[in-house]
Amino acid sequence: MADGPAGGELAATLRRIERSAGALATASVSRMDEVLPWFRELPADQRAWVMLVAQAGVRSLVEWLRRPAAEQEVSDEVFDAAPRAMARSLNLQQTVQLIKVTIDVVEEQVPHLAAPGEEAALREAVLTFSREVAFAAARVYARAAESRGAWDARLQALLVDALLRGDSSDVLASRAAALGWADTPPVAVAVGRSPGGETAAVLHTVYRAARRTGVEVLGGVHGDRLVVVLGGADDPLAATEKLLVGFGDGPVVVGPAVPRLDEATGSARAAMAGYRAAPAWSAAPRPVPAASLLPERVLAGDPEARRILRQEVYGSLVRAGGELVETLDAFFAAAGVLESAARSLYVHPNTVRYRLRRVTDTTGFAPLVARDGYVLRLALTIGRLDPL
Repeated sequence: MADGPAGGELAATLRRIERSAGALATASVSRMDEVLPWFRELPADQRAWVMLVAQAGVRSLVEWLRRPAAEQEVSDEVFDAAPRAMARSLNLQQTVQLIKVTIDVVEEQVPHLAAPGEEAALREAVLTFSREVAFAAARVYARAAESRGAWDARLQALLVDALLRGDSSDVLASRAAALGWADTPPVAVAVGRSPGGETAAVLHTVYRAARRTGVEVLGGVHGDRLVVVLGGADDPLAATEKLLVGFGDGPVVVGPAVPRLDEATGSARAAMAGYRAAPAWSAAPRPVPAASLLPERVLAGDPEARRILRQEVYGSLVRAGGELVETLDAFFAAAGVLESAARSLYVHPNTVRYRLRRVTDTTGFAPLVARDGYVLRLALTIGRLDPL
């Protein structure tokens, strides 16, 4: 705590400062208008707040000088004259600039404010007071940042909850707007294990990696899971790979890309279902698309994965015709041996090859690739259990 002159030593000077408080505040604001270009652009109401703070600062200086040296500490209440919204309008550097201008004006007036013989004591006291005010400003901004960070984290957690529940688009839009979400397409959701620790620290790691990657993110920690919403990533899987530093051990699953946030519920549910099922595929890449985990998701009871295999995979084979389903049956029965499948179908092996290429073109899954063959076999099974 700084030492300074006691109020009794500057009694005459204090009376002069009190009488000049209004003039000092007016002169300070006028100087700010001259030397700070950004101050001239502030709305009238915010300039009025600055005037109130300047007046409160002069009064605080008088009160500070009246106290004994051992009790001289500037209270954060000096900033209470302005609404808390001012801390969101002006950053800490700008506030320090305002304090500096005010102190410069007071210093220039020391010869007129100080009683004879008290000039040096007043100048020293003003310098010490300015340092204490700067510390008080830093405390105010630190508390505002902490409060805003906690609120943002809570709001993001609520937004992720709304996505997972499938709340209305109006709810999603309002919460996203409160967070400043730009809704840059495409939007996708990634789910993985949280590394543990404070939620704010976990999300900070993700945000820092996202800034380097150039994507927009929102995140939330739900139990042991970290859920991240990505926006503006042309390749969400590649973008998620650059965010892996924020996830804990284990699989990280990326849901399908959608045009807007209010359509991301399906992406979130697919990613969550894939995360639950991912341990069944020990060789899964990290991160892995939720669409690559369709068999595991079906076995884990995911109805959407079952619908995709039934309608989009099996259904596309049936609609394509050309004996594709029969050829797949023969191919799998022959353990993937083309010649054996051809003999059972009474066709040339090249005919089997041609049909298998058609399967790939139709479904996106290649029967000759072991993993894709697994998907196709399960699709055939589900399609026959639940006829179209």
